[in-house]
Amino acid sequence: MSAATEIAAMQGGTAAGPAGPRLFAAGAAAGMAAHLAAYGEVPRHGRDWSLAEELEASGLTGRGGAGFGAWRKFAAVDHARRPNRYVPRTGGPVLIANGAEGEPLSFKDASLLHNAPHLVIDGLVAAAELSAGSVFIYAGAANLAPVAAALAERADARHIALVEAPDTFVAGQASAVVNFLETGRALPRDLAARLAGSGFKGRPTLVHNVETWAHTALVARYGAGWFRTAGTPEDPGTRLVSVTGNVPSEVVLEVPGGAPLDSVLASAGVGSDAVSAVLVGGYHGRWVRPDGVVLSAAAAAGSTPAGGAVRPGAGVLHVLGHGRCGLAATAAMMDYLAGQSARQCGPCMFGLPALADVMGRLAAGTGGPGLVREVERLLALVAGRGACHHPDGTVQLVHSALETFADDVRRHLAGQCQEAAPAGGAVR
Repeated sequence: MSAATEIAAMQGGTAAGPAGPRLFAAGAAAGMAAHLAAYGEVPRHGRDWSLAEELEASGLTGRGGAGFGAWRKFAAVDHARRPNRYVPRTGGPVLIANGAEGEPLSFKDASLLHNAPHLVIDGLVAAAELSAGSVFIYAGAANLAPVAAALAERADARHIALVEAPDTFVAGQASAVVNFLETGRALPRDLAARLAGSGFKGRPTLVHNVETWAHTALVARYGAGWFRTAGTPEDPGTRLVSVTGNVPSEVVLEVPGGAPLDSVLASAGVGSDAVSAVLVGGYHGRWVRPDGVVLSAAAAAGSTPAGGAVRPGAGVLHVLGHGRCGLAATAAMMDYLAGQSARQCGPCMFGLPALADVMGRLAAGTGGPGLVREVERLLALVAGRGACHHPDGTVQLVHSALETFADDVRRHLAGQCQEAAPAGGAVR
């Protein structure tokens, strides 16, 4: 998607690092000269320095959606690579930068790979203390070209392989990434398998979103203390968000952790009086009313914000303006998600299409008062029973729609709606 890249003003910054935009400090220039002018060289650390420990002190969380502490994967892979009777010595750990942006409403990773590919590469190179055996950058074809140009400028990253990711929703799930590298099929693996212990070809494998690797490069350069000069103690640093929907223009913003949602929208030129609701986190995220809500990775998973915090997930903010129907928008998303099933389990193969059908009827105002009970019945059947995270993410979306648009549900059951339901497919 064609969109401008804009950076919101943020707090923080010291003489040791950029004081304004962190991830795009080099501006639109993606070359090595501009990169070094903006960030300088990654310092050489002594043998007592640990990237995992520095990341733990920084509080950096993964920027791909789950929001777990980034250091945990480093520590788990480091532990798994040590010889023991459970893990075969089949080669060094595998590092993967995941830039597969199958989420229809997200383009932050594309912006990062086009504007700051060297920062992502720096993060991978900084992880050399893990004695990595193989290193991959996995992204859509259009986003690999600037990365290939960046790799050609460097002698320290020629061992990094570029892999074109399929354009599907589930192709970005960590286990699907590993599966694709092994078999050419981007389908998620069983949830019970831990990639840190046995991932690519049975080797300890660390998969992080490309934005997480870029932040890793900054922590390796400037340290945990500098990283914490932006954001809040509970959610330090900055993150990228894609802002779409009823907005003046679709943009990528870099915002501090704990940023108020209405302030972020204002940076995108959206006034709070023009917003009915916001989808936070993308198609596996949740609908919220923006008043009093802050974006924080420290928010409880799946919680219902009531003037509180909500997880930013995949960094998507989709604005629903007044006059648009939230149930109709959700029904269109459900059609898309049902079509993106990996078809590896019953909840995905049968549960999601059934949910999409019922949500479509609810959005159209047909079917009677029993529709809500049917939606709730299907949600209970699907939740927690999928072979991957796709069904649970979809369940969260529907739950939040029923909560946030409760008044609309009542109007729809009475045959009233402020907007006709759109045709099925991805919502832009």
